[in-house]
Amino acid sequence: MKFLGNSLHIANSGKLIARSSKTPSPGGIVFDNNKNKIGKVSYVFGPTKQPYVSIRLFKSANRDRIAKNCGEKLFVSKPKSKKPKRRRMKARHKK
Repeated sequence: MKFLGNSLHIANSGKLIARSSKTPSPGGIVFDNNKNKIGKVSYVFGPTKQPYVSIRLFKSANRDRIAKNCGEKLFVSKPKSKKPKRRRMKARHKK
């Protein structure tokens, strides 16, 4: 896990907005100080040196506790890489 940044606030859309020191990859899982899963990185916007990160919260995340602890340190893990699926070749019948 790598340090993502600090949480700022919960937007009207229900997403958590955080300020990051590096640009994270979308789809990464976000954790709090206690290593609890909070959500996924959904969108990165703003300046490239210190971008803002929009985090889609999981249903199991406690929104009230997150809203009270603004400024909390957040951590991110790399998203799982998906292996490309192998396509099966159709059998050709000779005539």
